Amino acid sequence: MKLADIKKLKVTELRSRLVELGLDSKGLKAELVDRLWSATTTSESQQDGAPAEEAKQRNLTTSSPSSDVEDLTSSPPAEADVTAPLKADRVREFTDCATQTEPDSDPPSALPTCGSEGETVCQAEGPQHAEDPGEHEDLGRGRAFYEAKSPQAVQENDVTEQHIHDTLRFDPCKFNMFRDKTEKTFVQMSCPKCRDIVSVLVISTDNCHLHFEVGPDGCSGQPRFWDRFPLLWSGCRLTHGVQQGMVGFEVRVERKLLISQAEDGEVREPYGLRVGWSAADSSLLLGENELSFAYDGRGKKVQSGKEEMFGEPLTDGDIIGCYAVNHVELSFHKNGRLMGVAFSFSVSRLRGRALFPHVLCRSCSVRLFSDPAAPEWYPGPPGFTSLTALPTRQRIRSSSAPPSKTQCEVVMMVGLPGSGKSFWAQTHMKEHPDKHYKLLGTQELLTCMIVSTTLSTLVLQQACQCLTELIKIAAQTPGNYILDQCNILFSALHYKLQLFAGFRRRVVVVFPPEDEWRRRLLEQQRNDKDHIPEIALLKLQVSCSLPETHSDLLEELQYVELPQDQAQTLLKKYKDEARRLLPPTIPKQPKKRPRLNKTRPHPYGPPPSHVIQCHGSLDSRSIQTSLM
Repeated sequence: MKLADIKKLKVTELRSRLVELGLDSKGLKAELVDRLWSATTTSESQQDGAPAEEAKQRNLTTSSPSSDVEDLTSSPPAEADVTAPLKADRVREFTDCATQTEPDSDPPSALPTCGSEGETVCQAEGPQHAEDPGEHEDLGRGRAFYEAKSPQAVQENDVTEQHIHDTLRFDPCKFNMFRDKTEKTFVQMSCPKCRDIVSVLVISTDNCHLHFEVGPDGCSGQPRFWDRFPLLWSGCRLTHGVQQGMVGFEVRVERKLLISQAEDGEVREPYGLRVGWSAADSSLLLGENELSFAYDGRGKKVQSGKEEMFGEPLTDGDIIGCYAVNHVELSFHKNGRLMGVAFSFSVSRLRGRALFPHVLCRSCSVRLFSDPAAPEWYPGPPGFTSLTALPTRQRIRSSSAPPSKTQCEVVMMVGLPGSGKSFWAQTHMKEHPDKHYKLLGTQELLTCMIVSTTLSTLVLQQACQCLTELIKIAAQTPGNYILDQCNILFSALHYKLQLFAGFRRRVVVVFPPEDEWRRRLLEQQRNDKDHIPEIALLKLQVSCSLPETHSDLLEELQYVELPQDQAQTLLKKYKDEARRLLPPTIPKQPKKRPRLNKTRPHPYGPPPSHVIQCHGSLDSRSIQTSLM
């Protein structure tokens, strides 16, 4: 039975068929369809494998051991064809069995490699097949290389990428569902053996923005919210860096994801791409720190936030090569052509730190070359070695996040605006660099956007909406986080504490004395030029509530300024003053019901008020006058 036929069945029919198969019949229709489809595919695969298994048993019983050995050595393809269904069934049988200790007689598994077209090779079992060395001899470099594939590979790749592109363009919700279904093929999540391999060069999920979405192969990615927040920059680093030698890596511009139309009718392109090197402790905004060196796709080089003209602009399909000479000279290539040396500095400037490949993009998708077995897209300069081909002992691996939520910590800041929450959070991150906190706050997102005077209100609204989505993603992703928000509403704090169930939840309350708070608030408004309306601030004081120690939703409560009793007393004073200063609320007037004769004609003629009542004798002229 096909999946489309199963979806056409009613709920009662689905439940009856599940009961016949001995399966659970409870749940929504989507769950019932998935359950019945899984059972149907399993039964069909078992039926297909039964004849092969019977043939296998007959061959084993009728043939002698010597003839078996002779057949194995003489015809390995036939043996592979016969045992393939049996082997697949055996893998499915023991996939979820945690206590399986049967020795595996198969050859060692291959390392997961990311091909030039994003195909993930993660073989848990099966023999290795040597690649023909002359297979790529006639293939060109650059675009010609990754476009000149075998017809079958090209067709499969085109269908997959076209399907993803169409769903991205027309229905992002469908793409999210498609992404969730294909998450089982992720290198970091699907294969436990691949997670333990520290030599695989992929995009580091622990060293990238939460709003950067890593592709299924681990070698490609794009901004997660490109359709809703196109102005958001998203950055990532690779898992490995270098400290010495002549090393390079390549990045390809896949496609631009959005073309927006400005209000004045001019086309505004919010695309952006920066490629380069950075230290592990620098910001993910490439080019904004001292040890962060970027080549900008607009034809510029950027370092410490300073831009200078360099190179040429980039477009779809261009390949950027980034090459480093002992960390003292950084050069860039475009489609195999040298654009020049962009940065030169002393090795002492790095103070022994490694440089990691870094990509920062906005409204575009990128792909990094990370297949050690395949030739480079463009050959590097003489003497340079690709980072993928560099021996493992010469590469430096970046730090990774804890594997489970129980080993992770989330710090939730609580306090009125201007109380010093952001300052405390940034200081705490500097004092504990080993925890690699990710700061989630509106101000942090605004630094990843283009803020202008005409779009400040819109950008602020987008940042708040994006932060809400990121908090939900963070609750499902292991790591250490700091939520830099007010969190003074009881319902909001209670919801977020429940959301991060499984983490070690720590609440930090910043509640300074009154004079100090007024001074900090005034300084913040002066520096940020963001004046909070007085009415809004008074309403926040009235609705503010501080967490209690006996709450079951947190493991630690810390007051870093005033102690809890003094903070509660001062908060009560704030509430009394705010209620006194707030304007009185005007009760809403009840909406009047419309008259019957205003909406539809009266069923028994006009209302009595319009009926002419004649008292005494009236002449015809007076009656006409009254009617007029």
